Amino acid sequence: MRLKTLYVVPVVVLSMLGAGIAVASATTASAATYSIQAPVNLGSAGDFTILVKSGITDVRQSTVVGNVGASPITGAALLLGCDEVTGYIYTTDAAGPLPCAVTDPTLLTAAVGDMQTAYNDAAGRTDPDVFNLGAGEIGGLTLAPGLYKWNTGVSISNDVTLAGGPNAVWILQIAGTLQEAHAVNVILTGGAQAKNVFWQSAGAVSIGTAAHFEGTILSQTMIAMKTKSSINGRLLAQTAVTLQMATVTQPAL
Repeated sequence: MRLKTLYVVPVVVLSMLGAGIAVASATTASAATYSIQAPVNLGSAGDFTILVKSGITDVRQSTVVGNVGASPITGAALLLGCDEVTGYIYTTDAAGPLPCAVTDPTLLTAAVGDMQTAYNDAAGRTDPDVFNLGAGEIGGLTLAPGLYKWNTGVSISNDVTLAGGPNAVWILQIAGTLQEAHAVNVILTGGAQAKNVFWQSAGAVSIGTAAHFEGTILSQTMIAMKTKSSINGRLLAQTAVTLQMATVTQPAL
C-alpha cells in the first residue's frame, strides 16, 4: 500500500484520466492526496553535474559547477574548456583539447551504469498520481510532490511552480520531448529542493534562451541548454549535451 500525504494544490478543474488526476489550471485551492515517493538513487552518477555517453559541445562562455564526465567517448569529444568547469573533467583518455582531463575509465563505466539504472528507476515507477496533466502543457501550474506521467511530450510555456517541503520528491515521467520556452522558470517553493526533483524524458530536452530549470534531468537522448539558460540540477544524458553560454550548477546535497 502506498503512503499518502495531503497537499494543497491550486486547481480549477479536476477530472479523472487513466490512473490519476489531470489538473487543468491554477487559480483556486483544492486538496489533492498524492503518494510519497522515494528519491531516485543516482549512485555514482550523482557525483557528476554533467554526464554523457556521446559528447558535449559548447558555445563559450559556459559555467559548470561540479564534475563533468563522458564515457565511452574520449576527451576529443568534449568541447568544453577547462576554465569553464569548477570541478574535475573525467574522460576515458586525456586526448583532444582537454589537458585538464582526468583519465579514469573504471570510474566512468560505473557512473554511466548508475545513470542507466537511475533512468530505469525513474521510468519504471508505477501507479502515477497524475496522468497527462494539462495534455502535456504545464506552464502556469503549481505541482504538488508525487509521481507524474505523460504519454506525450511536455511543454513549459510559462513559469511552473513545484511546491513542497525540503523532503518532498517529484518524479516526472515523460514519454516524448521536454521543452521549456525562452525566459521561463521552474520555481521551487515551500523549502523544496532541486536534489529531490527528477525529470525522466525519453525524448530530447531543450531549455530555452534565458530560461531557468530545477532538478535532475535523466534523458534517453540529448539535452540542449540554449543561450544564457541555467539549471540548478544535473544533466545526465545517454547521448549528448549542448551548452550555449549556459550555467549548470550541481544542487546542494
